[in-house]
Amino acid sequence: MKIGSYQLKSKAMLAPMAGITDKPFRQLCCQMGAGLAVSEMVSANPKVWNTEKSKLRMVHSAEAGIRSVQIAGSDPQEMAFAAQVNVQNGAQIIDINMGCPAKKVNKKLAGSALLKAPDQVEQIVQAVVEAVDVPVTLKIRTGWCENTRNGIEIAKIAEHNGIQSLAVHGRTRCDFYKGNAEYQTIKAIKKAISIPVVANGDITSAQKAAEVLEFTNADAIMVGRAAQGRPWIFREINHYLDTGEVLPEPSMEEVRSILLGHVRDLHQFYGDFMGVRIARKHVSWYMQTHDQGKNFRSSFNGLESTSEQLEALNMYFDNLTR
Repeated sequence: MKIGSYQLKSKAMLAPMAGITDKPFRQLCCQMGAGLAVSEMVSANPKVWNTEKSKLRMVHSAEAGIRSVQIAGSDPQEMAFAAQVNVQNGAQIIDINMGCPAKKVNKKLAGSALLKAPDQVEQIVQAVVEAVDVPVTLKIRTGWCENTRNGIEIAKIAEHNGIQSLAVHGRTRCDFYKGNAEYQTIKAIKKAISIPVVANGDITSAQKAAEVLEFTNADAIMVGRAAQGRPWIFREINHYLDTGEVLPEPSMEEVRSILLGHVRDLHQFYGDFMGVRIARKHVSWYMQTHDQGKNFRSSFNGLESTSEQLEALNMYFDNLTR
């Protein structure tokens, strides 16, 4: 699959997730085989760009792989300016967020709330595409609610106005993340337009990735929550798509190496104070299958220094292999 002039090495992408797909996690998922890792969303509102969180989200130039940066907002000119600033900061692809179901985003008529306003969608897409010389992509849901699934209409607007690739989460905004994703709408969208379509939602295994690709005829799939604590899922998907065989689970020693490397990267990227706090949620995801009683996670969340965290993780894996 290509996005503009960029050739992806894999059909498996990492979905943008606020507070999760930061630079350390994106880099790790790319190392594990993700063909593209989209950044957590950056607000188009310049008033918030001076916060520490936004500053970390808006530095892209030192990142390996194809740098895709997602922007969110409702004002076409603000979105266009945000696209330009992020390209100046190293973004190679701009992704427009019209899929986020969060209330705080939707009450500003951004994210998936835009699906209720096709005219606004068109104005935003036109403004962003005209503002930058890099490919612009779009992420949507199937519609606002079950009775207003207008994904095909939005997809046609996107294609007509220069969007290079469309990612579709197989839920409406009103579904949030409940129930099961449906792929019939994604299949219909793929049939209705000629630009690449990426299927997203409930892709939790290599076999599910293959099933969704076959059913929807999508060009690629996008993995979100299933990559939390399991970044090797991209390697598993790639292997299964290439060979039809299920790749064995990583050994405990490999999990240890991946987890410790990830935690060190978080410490380095965020600094000692925030790095320790952000590492807690990632470690919790890694440990879900190993720490059934949550004893380790409970004690780990009480640690306050980088050295304590690394020592605790090493001791945990040492005890596993005894």
